[in-house]
Amino acid sequence: MTARPHTDGSAGDVDYSSLAHGYTVYRRPDPRIEKAIASALGDARTVLNVGAGAGSYEPLDRTVTAVEPSASMRAQRPADRPAVDATAESLPFENDTFDASMATFSVHQWSDVDAGLAEMRRVARGPVVILSADPAIVERFWLTDYCPEVMAAEASRYPDIQRIARALGGEATVVVVTVPFDCVDGFNQAYFGRPELLLEPGARAANSAWSFVGAGVEERFVRDLTADLHSGAWDEKYGYLRDQPEFDGALRLVVARQASPA
Repeated sequence: MTARPHTDGSAGDVDYSSLAHGYTVYRRPDPRIEKAIASALGDARTVLNVGAGAGSYEPLDRTVTAVEPSASMRAQRPADRPAVDATAESLPFENDTFDASMATFSVHQWSDVDAGLAEMRRVARGPVVILSADPAIVERFWLTDYCPEVMAAEASRYPDIQRIARALGGEATVVVVTVPFDCVDGFNQAYFGRPELLLEPGARAANSAWSFVGAGVEERFVRDLTADLHSGAWDEKYGYLRDQPEFDGALRLVVARQASPA
């Protein structure tokens, strides 16, 4: 798996100068996922958002400090919500600066996951909240039938969920986050019952795993899925998903709190 060369200071394995354009259109925060994150943050008033991107899932009713290494992603943020140019592995803050720290869909981008998690724990007095995907089950999805290369890329990049929990220490819990049918945050599994939407080039471009496959792979995906939608083959096999209000996929929320005193 080969990443594209970086041109904008992006950390990790993806160059967001070529991918960031459609994020604010296709990767809007879903209110139901947002609610789960807010619950995990508890009563924290000051929150650090690491790998903050364009600002999805930042709790607007709290004081948020955002960290984002990609200039392209920082440029998409609202003018009144700027981000610090820094990486997870070297956060420019003192110990226990924030009530909580969070990262959503970014931990798989870091060059050193353990170092980044240690930094998030260091700067937070309270909970550390990580929204990610379980690599052990991410490929259990219809997209594997049409583009196994993308799903394999996703599975290889996401760190093991229990590894995240262990690295954060303390009292860690893993919460299954189901994906609503009309999810407005367009990660791949958000289209579990709406396959037509993933035929849009912008929908694919807003998912970094597609940057690891060539144009020929995407063309094959579009051709094969289009044919199966027209013939009814997709619906014959997966049509039941169109009637499901939610999908129990790979989305997980790791919530780590400081260990209780003995």
